[in-house]
Amino acid sequence: MKKIATILVVVLAVGMFLIQTFHRKGSSGSEQALMVFCAAGIKKPVVAAANQYLEEFGVEVQLQFGGTGTLLSQIQISKQGDLFVAADDTAVQSAKDKGAVAEVIPLARQYPVIAVPEGNPKGIETLADLLREDIRVAIGNPEAASIGKATKRGMDAQWEAFAGKVAVMKPTVTEIAADLKVGAVDAAIVWNSTVPQFEGLEAVRVPEFDAEVDNVSVTVLTASTQSAEALKFARYLAAPEKGGKTFQETGFETVPGDVWSPKPELILYSGGVNRPAVDALLEEFSEREGITLTTIYNGCGILCSAMQTMADASDPKFPDAYYACDLCFVPPVAQHFDEVVMLTETDIGIAVVEGNPSGIKTLTDLARPGLKVGICNQKQSTLGYMTSGILKSSGLEKAVRKNVVVEVPTADFLINQMRAGSIDAAIVYRVNAQLQEEHIDFLKIRHEGAHAVQPFSVWNDSPKRQLAFRLQDHFLAHPEAFEETGFVWRGDEGPMKSSEIEVPPWLLKSES
Repeated sequence: MKKIATILVVVLAVGMFLIQTFHRKGSSGSEQALMVFCAAGIKKPVVAAANQYLEEFGVEVQLQFGGTGTLLSQIQISKQGDLFVAADDTAVQSAKDKGAVAEVIPLARQYPVIAVPEGNPKGIETLADLLREDIRVAIGNPEAASIGKATKRGMDAQWEAFAGKVAVMKPTVTEIAADLKVGAVDAAIVWNSTVPQFEGLEAVRVPEFDAEVDNVSVTVLTASTQSAEALKFARYLAAPEKGGKTFQETGFETVPGDVWSPKPELILYSGGVNRPAVDALLEEFSEREGITLTTIYNGCGILCSAMQTMADASDPKFPDAYYACDLCFVPPVAQHFDEVVMLTETDIGIAVVEGNPSGIKTLTDLARPGLKVGICNQKQSTLGYMTSGILKSSGLEKAVRKNVVVEVPTADFLINQMRAGSIDAAIVYRVNAQLQEEHIDFLKIRHEGAHAVQPFSVWNDSPKRQLAFRLQDHFLAHPEAFEETGFVWRGDEGPMKSSEIEVPPWLLKSES
């Protein structure tokens, strides 16, 4: 019977939602209204933030409330809407697995508690007390409400006995708390954030629920046809001086959100080798987010010098994210980037004109008299730094340098000069040569260090960390963009601490 009732609730709610979608234009005469599915227990702060948003930007936020599980069913059936404010991680993951949501922005944390009337007249201190004959208990339906799922998990082996004893089981946490407030029950299991929203209640914390911490998150639905406006409101909900303030005022434990800006600017420093793979991805990201994305491409030596010469990391032009050409150019700025994710890898080798008219096969051949060789500058670029290390550790640095006629910050300049006939050979990344493969041949260098790994990292103190991590997620979701331009994908390896990066001994020789 409970399952039938749950299905009826979902069907009725979907019907109401579909009627509402015919009225998506805001009654205020605003642009198209935002349709937001919101867990009932999060109603108060979201309503307050939505009202403020309407006043500031003239965009109406139409809210559909219910249990998180019920709302998720509505989203899957209707395939409409812009945002989903969920009360637990399981629902968000389920929505992601079904392809219903894209971006996820955390707003707050919460955990289950036993709510009792002020003064705790029944002396309830433990979960076992709830099994007493004189205690009437209300809980959330685990098929419809996040709090119900968390209650079931926390009780574990006690669940069956407890579920058979409860007096009330309802689809939303607010209904449970309301029953307790009017005296229909003696106790209710609710979120800790629910208790402050109902005058006359207090919370009893029990160890069985301490591990059941869940995130309140706002997610952008893949069905949304106005992603930039949806993400703008999502950022508004998370901003500490906007939605974050309303969450705190209603008793939620908030998580740090990005500083509010209607159209934030994200600054990315990137090694030049990455440009062919990320240019289109950056354009897609900035358009979807409705932001300004400023990307500075250069040799990583130049980028690191720029970061080091800024007075301090509070400089407004300090990059929010850094996408290096190789791990070796993370240590110089590691104090600002605690963690990195390896995205890609590419070989280092010798580029020659198609057909290899000079008959070059190895590094040693680059020392032959009469050759004109191009390399990257070791102080300006990762590739130049690594080239110097490879040549020195191979005992060829002095001999090859006699033939070097040009040094540049990034390898794409070398490819252009080879096409123009200014040089006969150059040390480049494989991806540089692949972009001109109809005109250039690539010879891999036989050396342990003849490859580079490209790490992505987010600045520790960025006021737009959530936005920068969404950019990282955007890259991680599109390995094909990197593989199509010649990179080897490594984005599935997970993060590593910058402090654990060690520059290999052969490479350290390039510093001497």
